[in-house]
Amino acid sequence: MRHLKLVSQTDLVMKKQFVADFIASLFILLFVYAALSKLLDYDEFRVQVSKSPLLTAFTGWVIWLVPAVEIVIALLLAIPRWRLPALYASFTLMVMFTAYIVAILHFSDFIPCSCGGILQNMNWDQHLVFNIFFIVLALTGVLLYSQDTDDPVSIAG
Repeated sequence: MRHLKLVSQTDLVMKKQFVADFIASLFILLFVYAALSKLLDYDEFRVQVSKSPLLTAFTGWVIWLVPAVEIVIALLLAIPRWRLPALYASFTLMVMFTAYIVAILHFSDFIPCSCGGILQNMNWDQHLVFNIFFIVLALTGVLLYSQDTDDPVSIAG
């Protein structure tokens, strides 16, 4: 009987691991896609960032820093040992993007979209929901990776 409980617990850990890995994979796709969209349409991204009332003074930094951070986080998510810190970073980045959207919606008359690819086709309400969904995913991934062990490496890799 004890063996059955152990197998059941092992199955649960494996299911949690699968969900957490799937979440990490979604973030890898999101960040690589978003970064490449920005870099491939660099001129448009630069123009949109320069029009932002909150980012104009930092355009030179933002146009390189945002895609670079997205790529670094995506790379870290692909490495099991770094997945938990990368999920924390994903959560933080998505919260920052969401705070930017909220700030721009409430404090600006002009709302430029500096997102690339299909994300720029969303209206601001859809974008806000999209970001909140990914915030919840990141938080879920963090909780799944840190829940069953104090050493995330033993679960992740």
